Parts: sequence; structure tokens; C-alpha cells
Amino acid sequence: MSEIVVYGAGGTAGSRIVAEAVARGHRVTAAVRRPEAVTWLPAGVHLVTGDATSAQSVRDLAGTADVIVVAVGGGERALWRDAAQTLITVLRDVPDPPRVIHVGGGATLLTPKDTPLLDEPDFPEEYRDAALGQADALAWYRSSADGVTWTYVSPPPLEFHPGERTGRYRTGTEHPVVDEQGRSVLTYEDLAVAIVDEIENPRFVNMRFTAAY
Repeated sequence: MSEIVVYGAGGTAGSRIVAEAVARGHRVTAAVRRPEAVTWLPAGVHLVTGDATSAQSVRDLAGTADVIVVAVGGGERALWRDAAQTLITVLRDVPDPPRVIHVGGGATLLTPKDTPLLDEPDFPEEYRDAALGQADALAWYRSSADGVTWTYVSPPPLEFHPGERTGRYRTGTEHPVVDEQGRSVLTYEDLAVAIVDEIENPRFVNMRFTAAY
């Protein structure tokens, strides 16, 4: 059993991570900016006001956590960079700091030419700020996270949606995992499975991984 803090627990990804972790017997603290807006929670989840970009919030919650999951979204580019920077800065000074699992973006995955998908000429402009923010966060973990154990998780870049929990998936690292038709597909439910599997059995320590069917 692990003590898991989930920032962004009220969101599409965070809510499923909370549900999966609780179903497996972990103790979960759901950290959200507006607790009054969270109308659901599995039994036993501790709901708190929390902000991954706040040093005080991270400091308050890190002391008893084994793992901090960052599943925030819906902000401008700086949100993801600031969350990564805050966590790294604070956790360096925490005795026996918790591991960080950052739910990032699929647009940071690489094309067959080994260039980020977000640099493709046809990348949708409306998603660019978010993609650049997630790229900033990944760069922070890779360059500045000495003393902090982290994992960055990228879902498929396009076909990623709520759906069925199957409990099966395949993993990769820098390139999307594709099927025989060249598609990279995953549900939020099975991304949560992959993340809790990684919490229970770490395989991608201080690196990024991706998952799909």
C-alpha cells in the first residue's frame, strides 16, 4: 500500500488515477484547487486544497507521500513548466522525497524522424501552448531533477479518450506505441492502470514512457 497524492484529481485523467489507485488498496489524497467543485470521490479518499505550482502546497503534502502524481491541465503554457519546477525545487529539500509521476502530453513524443510531433507543420495551433508547456516540463525533469525520482507519462498523441478499462496495454519510451494499422490508441482508464502499475512496479525511473494498445 502506498500513500499517493494526486494533483488535478478532479480532472479527466486525475479522477481515473484516483479511482484505480483506491480500487487497488492504496491511500489517496486528492489535491485540487477548488474542492467544492469535486462532487465525487471513492470512499476513503482525503480531499484537500492543493496546487502543484505552489511550493507551500507541495511541501505540506510531500512529507507523508510515497508518490506524487501530477495530472493537472486546462491552463496556459507556464502551468506544466511551473509545476515541474516547483516539485523539483521543493522535493530536493525534503528528507526521503516522494517519487513524482507527471502525466504529460503525447505531442512531445517523437516522429519516425526523431523530431517532436508538436514541431510538425500540421500540428493544430489550438493545442500548441499546452504541448509546449508539457515539453517545458519534460525538459525540466531531464535537466534539473537531480535528487528527485521522477517518471513522465505520455499518452497517445491523438486517439486518447475516456472509455473501457481493459487492464491491457503495451509500453514504449520516445515514440508512440502503434498497432498493426499504425494507430496509437488508449483510454484514460487504461492510462490509469499503466500509471498505478508503474507506482507498484517501477520500470521507468527517471525517464519517460508511453502506453497504447
